[in-house]
Amino acid sequence: MEYYLIIIALIIIIYLSVKLDKLDGRMKSMQYSLDQLTKQLGLPDNPINDELRELIKAGEDVKAVKKARETLGLSLLEGKDYIDKLKSDIVNG
Repeated sequence: MEYYLIIIALIIIIYLSVKLDKLDGRMKSMQYSLDQLTKQLGLPDNPINDELRELIKAGEDVKAVKKARETLGLSLLEGKDYIDKLKSDIVNG
């Protein structure tokens, strides 16, 4: 009986993992579309980005990640990715 419960739990975990991966892909696609629309329409950048760029330029990446997380409601990984993207935009832009 215990094996059946373990198997059912594993199936549920795998199913949820697949669904979560699909949702993540859809969100990335939507973010890309929003970024493209923002550029095409000439809309201003998120106001917090100026402050985050200043922190990055001052070498305060950890503070920038913390500020991004607090302001935008991001997870630690999302905050780091957000700051890394801003940092690459600074270098490439």
